[in-house]
Amino acid sequence: MADLVVELYGTQVGVLTGPWRTFDFVTDPAAVTAFGIDSTILSAAIPLTAVQTRARKDRRQNFFRELLPEARMLSRLAQQAGVSEVDVIGLLRWYGRDVAGALQIWDPDVPGEPKQPTLEPLSTAGVADMLNHVQRDPLGNKPATGKTSLAGVQDKIVLARTGDGWNRVIDGWPSTHILKPQSRDYPTTIYDEEFGARIARALGLTAYSTWIEEFEGTPAVVIERYDRSPDAPQGRIHQEDFNQVLGTTGNQKYQRYGGRVSLERIARVFSNAGDDDSLRRLFTLVVVSVAIGNLDLHAKNISIVHRPDGSMTLSPAYDLVPQAHLPNDGEVALAVAGEYRHAALTLQHLTGEGHTWGLANAAELAEETLTTVLDLARTQSPHPNAQPGLDKDITRFTSNLLSERTIGGM
Repeated sequence: MADLVVELYGTQVGVLTGPWRTFDFVTDPAAVTAFGIDSTILSAAIPLTAVQTRARKDRRQNFFRELLPEARMLSRLAQQAGVSEVDVIGLLRWYGRDVAGALQIWDPDVPGEPKQPTLEPLSTAGVADMLNHVQRDPLGNKPATGKTSLAGVQDKIVLARTGDGWNRVIDGWPSTHILKPQSRDYPTTIYDEEFGARIARALGLTAYSTWIEEFEGTPAVVIERYDRSPDAPQGRIHQEDFNQVLGTTGNQKYQRYGGRVSLERIARVFSNAGDDDSLRRLFTLVVVSVAIGNLDLHAKNISIVHRPDGSMTLSPAYDLVPQAHLPNDGEVALAVAGEYRHAALTLQHLTGEGHTWGLANAAELAEETLTTVLDLARTQSPHPNAQPGLDKDITRFTSNLLSERTIGGM
């Protein structure tokens, strides 16, 4: 097989060369000409360089490894493709046409390349069948023509929505929505996520839609993808999560696992770039996550958007799921001012974390955000199938924080 072509915004930025154990990314000289020397349009971790150095090879490998899902979803994709779960090259050869962000990765020696992407219209019964059999066709990939990869652990499918309805994506057509079926173990989660997304929209952390929809009696939470746009080149907007940015992999997205990720390290990326707007939005995201009990704000749930002009910004918020009520260790994924225990967090922790980032107005911003969350929890009702008392839990958490008590206080 040939080297894998890596394409971004319609430009070949390089190739993935070598077997999966020792592969590397090699920048195409034309990409340096198009985007500039040391451009971070591909990744903040691996700028486009005219001369390749071995020193950053692990970062380059990690960036592409983190395009793949985790756990059982990865196992299913590997089984469908007939390759090992650790074979990054084999998996991207099969699924690299539709990944998070704007990359398209493909093997020019594969018969039929370059592909002609298309759509397969789906009835509501067809969508329901995919949701009910997500293990059969991981991420909704159709055998032979499914080319989608998406990071994460949770069961999901990706589809494209047009004016005519829902469609399965074929041979790399850009999917526009993520659909998550109801979990048998935690049946309220999709409804809890919808409420978290509603709060994020009200605070300006995202403008993208999230809603609950039933397909022939099968419920799902439907999430509009922020990395897709009909106005963007090839319909895609590039993004990079903070496992990729910081060079961490898998469960290192949690600060407890190796300690290489932290809110301060993430914030430093924006402060070093002089991006005060992203810094403020990141702080608001942290405050909201604490207030609603979103314990899973880890490094893969925070991303950077890389615009076609080479500029970057914090991505819209995603995966804001209240989950303090679930059976778990009660710890946040990334410590706030050194504290992991959600129930022990206070307004002082939030303010102190913001101050370490250089946010002089952290206290005012935290109080303003918490006041808005409290108003939303008191005036908006979660979906009837959400966790019972979810709005009351959020009201209690937020009231405690505003009263300078611990979040778990009575």
